[in-house]
Amino acid sequence: MVLTFIDAMSALFLFGIGLIVLGLVVAYIVDRTQTTHAIRRNYPIIGRFRYFFESLGEYFRQYFFAMDREEMPFNRAQRAWVYRAAKGADTTVAFGSTRDLKPNGTIFFVNCPFPTLDEDSVSPSQIEIGPYCEKPYKTSSIFNISGMSYGAISKPAVRALSRGAAMAGCWLNTGEGALSPYHLEGGADIVFQIGTAKYGVRDRAGSLSDKKLREIAAHDQVRMFEIKLSQGAKPGKGGILPGAKVSKEIAQIRGIERGQDSISPNRHPEINSPEQLLQYIERVRSVTGKPVGIKFVLGAHGFLDDLFSMLEHSPELAPDFITLDSADGGTGASPQPLIDFVGMPIWESLPILIDKLDQYGLRPRIRVNAGGKLINPGDVAWALSVGADFVTSARGFMFSLGCIQALQCNQNSCPTGIATHQKKLQRGLDPKDKAERVRRYQERITGEVCMIARSCGVNEPRLLQRKHARINTPTGFSVDLDEYYRRVMNGELQAIDARPSVAAVG
Repeated sequence: MVLTFIDAMSALFLFGIGLIVLGLVVAYIVDRTQTTHAIRRNYPIIGRFRYFFESLGEYFRQYFFAMDREEMPFNRAQRAWVYRAAKGADTTVAFGSTRDLKPNGTIFFVNCPFPTLDEDSVSPSQIEIGPYCEKPYKTSSIFNISGMSYGAISKPAVRALSRGAAMAGCWLNTGEGALSPYHLEGGADIVFQIGTAKYGVRDRAGSLSDKKLREIAAHDQVRMFEIKLSQGAKPGKGGILPGAKVSKEIAQIRGIERGQDSISPNRHPEINSPEQLLQYIERVRSVTGKPVGIKFVLGAHGFLDDLFSMLEHSPELAPDFITLDSADGGTGASPQPLIDFVGMPIWESLPILIDKLDQYGLRPRIRVNAGGKLINPGDVAWALSVGADFVTSARGFMFSLGCIQALQCNQNSCPTGIATHQKKLQRGLDPKDKAERVRRYQERITGEVCMIARSCGVNEPRLLQRKHARINTPTGFSVDLDEYYRRVMNGELQAIDARPSVAAVG
């Protein structure tokens, strides 16, 4: 009798173990075949714990985890808003904002007592870039995809960005790694970036090739060219692509050796003065017939006077746009001293650039594109109110693809398949599904920036001005941005930390 009972219990135990094993097998198969979650696809079963702990964190983070706005470089509130927007989920929040409105430098927008009615609002207006070009570019998009090279990010990531950008009607910047077939296959408008190594448009000696420029410009999708002087994460140093990421295909596209570190010069050797910069811009513009701009992070800004004074009476020679990067911009790999200590952040450099353009009468001849941690609607609205025409983001769109801020971009081991060339990890990123997330993220940003604009009493985002936003000062009272920047420039008020990311509404 006892043995019969023990046998029954053993059988029941084994049956239970069998059910657990069967359940794990089914979960494994489901995780490996679904295309929505890269972490679960790459790490079946184990990956499910990410969402489990993320859910628990909503209830227990006050005891065990960092608060919503404490993480770096992007906090949980910023990332969570992007994830929800990209998935098409509800982006509203409950109970109250976790954003502290009291510190100096906090930015907020000034709502109007009679906001613009929803039915009276309009989509962002269309503007022209390159009025002196054979083929100027017209676009209405206010939020676009910043430079991410094929090589720094994976093939499926480029495919997803290309398709998503085409669906959203925004442009996609190639980054300095040249134009790949995957940038083109989605049908998006393309900005071709010319880095210091001239990947994709270089001759055998590494100099700029007019012949290859014409070949790139022959693609109708390539709408503009951007000459990169520097980027925020590593000003004064060229791009760095570890040899582990330089595959045969990437080497062919860039025109370099396979398997060797791809390290660009720290600047263009041909450009050593404002005069040479303008000559270089005109060369690219005359060869391609398309708008040409420059990208840099602002540091020593006296050169703006030298450059702009030369253009006061010759506006046709000006760059068609300026992409202004921030000292806290991102990259796949950078020396820590540069990423931590060199360059101006966008909250300080953007108003300086805009005011200089106004001083020399070069607005709107030179369009301004702002970048650097601007991933939420409040960030974008801040940049537009200061004077930018566009905002571009790389890391925001990486989050839309599923980036979890694992900080493995330079290790070729990105767990979500975005910044790796390991096939087993790339498998987790389905371009078709992620393209939809790119589209939804871009459209949600645009829609909620329009919502902020309506709250301020204007009917579209490009009508936002500095008077529509205020900043807290050490006096304990806020002033509008127009007055604040004027007083700072006149030495009447000490500049304070006004990071645009504090405007995030996530």
